Amino acid sequence: MQCLRAEHLVSTETTPRQRQWRPQIYRKCTDKAWLFLFFLFWAGLVFIMGYSVTAGATGRLLFGYDSFGNVCGKKNSPVEGAPLSGQDMTLKKYVFFMNSCNLEVKDVRFSSTILCVSSCPEEQLNTLEEVQLFANTTGSFLCVYSLNSFNYTQNPNADSLCPRLPVPPSKSFPLFNRCIPQTPECYSLFASVLINDVDALHRILSGIMSGRDTILGLCVLAFALSLAMMFTFRFITTLLVHIFIALIVLGLLFVCGVLWWLYYDYTNDLSTELDTERENMKCLLGFAVVSTVITAVLLVLIFVLRKRIKLTVELLRVTNKAISNSPFLLFQPLWTFTILIFFWVSWVAVLLSLGTAGAAQVIEGGQVEYKPLSGIRYMWWYHLIGLIWTSEFILACQQMTIAGAVVTCYFNRNKNDPPDRPILSSLSILFCYHQGTVVKGSFLITVVRMPRAVLMYIYNTLKEKQHGAWSSCVSRCCYCCFRCLDKCLCHFNQNAYTTTAINGTDFCTSAKDALKLLSKNSSHFISVNCFGDFVIFLGKVLVVCFTVFGGLMAFNYHRVLQVWAIPLLLVAFFAYLVAHSFLSMFETVLDALFLCFAVDLETNDGTSEKPYFMDQEFLSFIKRINKLNNARAQRDKNSLTNEEGTELRPL
Repeated sequence: MQCLRAEHLVSTETTPRQRQWRPQIYRKCTDKAWLFLFFLFWAGLVFIMGYSVTAGATGRLLFGYDSFGNVCGKKNSPVEGAPLSGQDMTLKKYVFFMNSCNLEVKDVRFSSTILCVSSCPEEQLNTLEEVQLFANTTGSFLCVYSLNSFNYTQNPNADSLCPRLPVPPSKSFPLFNRCIPQTPECYSLFASVLINDVDALHRILSGIMSGRDTILGLCVLAFALSLAMMFTFRFITTLLVHIFIALIVLGLLFVCGVLWWLYYDYTNDLSTELDTERENMKCLLGFAVVSTVITAVLLVLIFVLRKRIKLTVELLRVTNKAISNSPFLLFQPLWTFTILIFFWVSWVAVLLSLGTAGAAQVIEGGQVEYKPLSGIRYMWWYHLIGLIWTSEFILACQQMTIAGAVVTCYFNRNKNDPPDRPILSSLSILFCYHQGTVVKGSFLITVVRMPRAVLMYIYNTLKEKQHGAWSSCVSRCCYCCFRCLDKCLCHFNQNAYTTTAINGTDFCTSAKDALKLLSKNSSHFISVNCFGDFVIFLGKVLVVCFTVFGGLMAFNYHRVLQVWAIPLLLVAFFAYLVAHSFLSMFETVLDALFLCFAVDLETNDGTSEKPYFMDQEFLSFIKRINKLNNARAQRDKNSLTNEEGTELRPL
């Protein structure tokens, strides 16, 4: 008998008990091993940063350099074995090609000798006397540095040491400060070699650098539009939603029309000399097709969900009331955006330094070329993983901070006396207990996004090598599957962060508890949460539409020497990230609010012994939602019964 009783006690102890929801009662450090792993990973990033600073030379990429290893516009260090290296080029900021009209590229090197000059010759120079006069009057020496200007006309080797005559008029263009020839024949030959025969990274960076002022202005525009959209959602009304949707429809149609018009304009006015226009035309076609498909899908969804506008406005009002308990949540995206900008700028600077990390080698004639160092490509991949993981970690910290503030305000019994400084309290809990959970969630998104980047690279490789359509179709399908998985995982992580803020459990336990709870109360969430998320997503689309339209108008003025489709795509991506960084605050508050509501239903029954934590406005809103769902279900049931009766009724 005692043995049976002991066995019964052991079985009851080993039987897993149902988890008890204890909002904000118990805290412990979660997922500590993942936090240690993140520190080790960042130690590797710091090593790459230090290596890029010591081995890289970003100035060579940004400002250009001559054939002797001197970077234009700065003071240089000498290279052993190159007597013309190590010169002070502070006043010589422009790159001049001595044979610009017959430029060729051999083994990724220009056949022409390249010099740093203080100014480009704006008029044609037909004789060496004119070249000498130009050097004496402007201080810009167009012959090799070892030849003095007074020997231009006396040295028998002047023909090989000076530019080929006649020297065409040139003008400095913001394409890495190069002197671009202005005569039509020489210009077309020079541009075709300079742009077509240089690698893709060089062309992309040249487009970014030549349009850097435009890109910066468009980024500021996206930032301002995101701020305006955030405050619009803060004080939203039914009329404002109608105006908002009308602007979205007009913006989508207008952007699609502009893209198709530009594509038509390119097909009728295409230069066969330059690859930039052909690449811009292909990218325009891709942009136009994608934007048309997105516009069609969004217009259909807007038409289907048009009767739910009033319900969506009430939902956003409930969300705004939750935000009013801690109004500083509106400024939460600002510090996240600031940290992201600082990290992205640092990341790009390290990438440019890695791209220029090379060992100087002296070749014939005392000229210098730079060979890439071994292992740089592996560092690029490591650096790319660091970009995705760290960016997602920063965004996840914002999500968990907002969720923690909402949880603190929701599970407060006295609604007339809100808690003091809920955001600071949420931040302190995050940094003291749950950084490992945020690291683990952001790592899962990184694991999903890296195969997407690899699959996109494989797809482009197969397309360039003209492999079968079957392989390209498979890679595209896999890419779309990872894209859908990414979206689901982001929502999954958000619920896990909110559950961690409520119960203080680790990532896996929180995700499992949130999944069980939401599946049990799915009738309260699916029909409501989707409407709010859809309207917030339309806000992001509106920001991207206006930013892309401004980019189309600005970039179209510089077609020839710019692959401006890449900068435009970069601006669109940045606009969406900024809009997502600001407007996702409403999504996070909405998701956290409904998860708190589900926990409230799970732990309380509304009696005097166990009253609900929610206020009466939120409770009445949920009751209206349930009434609408029940009425719709009853109507569907009645219509189904009538249809069945009609089918079975005899003639």
